[in-house]
Order: sequence, then structure tokens, then C-alpha cells
Amino acid sequence: MDQVVQVIGAMLILAAYIAAQLERLDPRSRLYLGLNLAGSLILAVLAASGSQWGFLLLECAWAIVSFWGLVSPARQAGKRTSAH
Repeated sequence: MDQVVQVIGAMLILAAYIAAQLERLDPRSRLYLGLNLAGSLILAVLAASGSQWGFLLLECAWAIVSFWGLVSPARQAGKRTSAH
């Protein structure tokens, strides 16, 4: 079962990456970042449960960057709105 979940997590990340490379999806879009975040969180949980520390580091970094990309535009929009 872990293998199926692992493949799903990897496919989420790969689908976003392939769509971006084919210029079907903007790498700054919420969909792209959301797919990366979901996939990397799935893989991070599996890496942690298997004590795969290098893989866990990679997936946590990927999740943090994706999460930051999702919240950063919202924070910027909030700053612009409150400044006026």
C-alpha cells in the first residue's frame, strides 16, 4: 500500500512539472504549487515513516518552498490592500 501512495505523491509532482515544461501550467499558479505541496507532503510522511532522512529533507524543503509560494502572493495582496 505504501508503494501505491508513494507513486501517487510522485505523480502529483511530476504532473505539475510536466505541465509546466509543456507550458500548460504556470509554475507560479496555485494549481502547480498545490500539486507540488500535496505530492511532497505525501512523500515526506512516507520518508519519515521509513527513516529515510535524506529523502525527508528533500521533500520537506520542497513542501516549504511550495507552501511559501502559495501564501506569499496572498500576503503581498494583503499588504497592498491595507496600504490604501
